[in-house]
Formats: sequence, C-alpha cells, structure tokens
Amino acid sequence: MDQRVRARVTVWGVVQGVYFRGAAQEEARRLGLDGWVRNRPDGSVEAVFEGPGHAVREAVEWMSHGPSSAIVEHIQTEWEEPTGEQGFGLRF
Repeated sequence: MDQRVRARVTVWGVVQGVYFRGAAQEEARRLGLDGWVRNRPDGSVEAVFEGPGHAVREAVEWMSHGPSSAIVEHIQTEWEEPTGEQGFGLRF
C-alpha cells in the first residue's frame, strides 16, 4: 500500500470564478483524498490533499491545469506531514 502523504498546493492565474474549487473537490473525491480547497484573498487558490502518495501526486498534477475554464500561470507545492484530514471540503 502507498504511504499516506500530504501536499499543500497553491495556484495563481485565472483561477477564481472559473469553478476551480468545485472541480478540485470533485477530483479529490474521485481519487479518494482527504483535505480542503479555498480561494485566497490574493486571487490564488490553495488546496491540501492527503492520502495515498500516487493519488496525491495525481491531484497535484491536475492542479497544474485545473478545469478547462482556468488558466494556471504558476503552481507551488509544499510536502507536509499528514495530519489525519477526514473528507474533502470547501473552505471560505
């Protein structure tokens, strides 16, 4: 079994008002991941994905382009220790 990992991903570009958070939540749930996603005041979107390493890496890759209506200009990924997130939700 894949080791449980946690990634904090922030994306910049045209990423708010284009269903990025909802699509990220759908993708995380499809992959069976825990965590959350939120819009940040600076116009970026931040997400935390926690789960099996292969699934988290797939979610990070998805964040590099997001939904078809988004334009991702920059992505930053920080690997952290898992904290035991349960479920995947939207944060405001």
